[in-house]
Amino acid sequence: MQEDKALDAFGALSQETRLRMVRALVQAGPEGLAAGAVGEAVGASSSAASFHLSHLERAGLVQSRREARSIIYSARYSTLSALVEFLMHDCCQGHPEICTPAIQSLSACCATADARSASAPVIEG
Repeated sequence: MQEDKALDAFGALSQETRLRMVRALVQAGPEGLAAGAVGEAVGASSSAASFHLSHLERAGLVQSRREARSIIYSARYSTLSALVEFLMHDCCQGHPEICTPAIQSLSACCATADARSASAPVIEG
């Protein structure tokens, strides 16, 4: 990720409602949420939600798609990953113990998510 794109992303995330929206969309997973549901999740009116979601989309942090009469937003995981990589790229400087806590935290998060997915009931139809 280039520095100017990182600055755009950090600028978008520096506002409380937008940060909460990205976190809600990350938790929602790839299927995303309708714009109204995102606003409801963070306590924003529909006009405020639309404004903030547009800002996040311009920064490349979320993407939208139309489903019938709804606009569904989802996190752009590739951009979020690139942003983390941008931050951590030069962190170790030959000392891997510096990055180990961050890597372990991410690994634990992913392991917890995998465990939740594995224990979810399978619905057959």
